[in-house]
Amino acid sequence: MKQPYFIVVLAHSIHGRIRRIQIPHHAVYLVLALALVGCFSLFGFVSSYARMVWKVANYNALRNEVDSLRARYANLQSSADETKSQLATLQMFASEVSLAYGIKQKLEGPAEISGEGRLVPTYNETLSEYYFLKGASLSRAYRHGSGLWRHTDTRPNLWPVMGRLLGGFGTRNDPFSGEPSFHTGVDISAPIGTPVHAAADGTIVHAEWSGAYGRLVVIRHGDFQTYYSHLSRIGVVEGQEIRRGEIIGATGATGRVTSPHLHYEVRRGGQPLNPSTFLSRSFVAQSAKRDFPF
Repeated sequence: MKQPYFIVVLAHSIHGRIRRIQIPHHAVYLVLALALVGCFSLFGFVSSYARMVWKVANYNALRNEVDSLRARYANLQSSADETKSQLATLQMFASEVSLAYGIKQKLEGPAEISGEGRLVPTYNETLSEYYFLKGASLSRAYRHGSGLWRHTDTRPNLWPVMGRLLGGFGTRNDPFSGEPSFHTGVDISAPIGTPVHAAADGTIVHAEWSGAYGRLVVIRHGDFQTYYSHLSRIGVVEGQEIRRGEIIGATGATGRVTSPHLHYEVRRGGQPLNPSTFLSRSFVAQSAKRDFPF
């Protein structure tokens, strides 16, 4: 059987000879197929190379971006460190100012001391005291001294609270700093809530929070003044007339304290005096009651 084929004629330019070459059809198809496959392969190589070049370009761009982000992070870290340093300096300065002006919020010292209380009242404590003052059913004449009765027992010679004497009057070691300091009154130990009584007839001249004293009541007895501090509750208002033995509040642990007690002072002309020279031998519970003349 004869197969179809292609004839290729080759002529020599010098000798003039002519040669015929028969090429079968399937050989031509095979060559074309190989050429087509080669084209596809070449296209694949080129596209792969193009993709590789694109990825390398993206990788370089990402690496540059990462380097830029690292530089920015380093700058931010440096700025944060500087801000922390400035904040620490400001906190130290605020602590010094607070200590200098007596507005420190917490006690300094061992954990068992600093956990005892605060040097300023809380919101609820302030609100409670406000409602007490607002709702006090005292007339204007009673609060500011109407002169309807005269003080008879103005010498502060009554124990203000039932308790045990903790600290005496005079020089002693401060319980917080450990340094020698002058104690202007006496400390009488008593559980929180123990009633505190006026040591003599007088007029309330101070009945509110007072820094390291905590809740403080000051009574004027003619030339004398008595101080009752660290109270948990105040039961009187400024201007109120008070009789010897009346309850003016309750013991507590407010202000600069290490344990619940009453700090009691007696002053004359602003100068602190030793309360022990005025305290009578009988306690409040044994004092005689007198009726008010109004």
